[in-house]
Amino acid sequence: MGELLDLILPRACGGCGRAGTGWCADCAAALSGPPIRIRPRADPGVPCWALAGYAGAPRRAVLAIKEQCRRDLARPLGAGLARGLDHLRDTARPLVLVPAPSRGSAARRRGGDPVVRAANVAASSLPGCRLVRLLRMRPGVRDSVGLGHRDRQHNLHGRIIVATTRPPSSLFPANAEVVVIDDVLTTGVTVRESVRALAAARVGVRAVLVTCAA
Repeated sequence: MGELLDLILPRACGGCGRAGTGWCADCAAALSGPPIRIRPRADPGVPCWALAGYAGAPRRAVLAIKEQCRRDLARPLGAGLARGLDHLRDTARPLVLVPAPSRGSAARRRGGDPVVRAANVAASSLPGCRLVRLLRMRPGVRDSVGLGHRDRQHNLHGRIIVATTRPPSSLFPANAEVVVIDDVLTTGVTVRESVRALAAARVGVRAVLVTCAA
């Protein structure tokens, strides 16, 4: 049955285009190393880490899951996040992943939020880990593609908020490590505003982890 489906809908690796597999071993290796410490221009005030640079297989995979609806890539990208988190976490403490928010129109166009999908895979792969969707963008946020640093700051300032009717602290286990997850970090404005919104809701963030750093 798998071979028949490949004839009808041929699979290609989301990282290199190799036929016959959705994600090859060579591309998986690009996300298998320890996370890289990064220092974005817009400092969120917590350590920031990336699985890889925004190039090669990681970049193509992120673009494919966002722009080509390659939902199958949530699994390998989520597995990469899980390995990265395993390097960084204190295993004696619960771990909570908070995805950085996407614009509602972008998520609808993509049939859901790719960052949430990958973070969900990561959370389900790690013991003592859960995903909490707590952040959203206010209406009116523009697509950040093509915007410079100052325009990105203006676009997002005060427009990422905590969206819950419950006290945010009640959603987190005691002594939890909270990590903000995103796909690409360019200037750092999105993760900075995400950390700010959580801090205003009295949720302390331990770190930021992204798939790629541009």
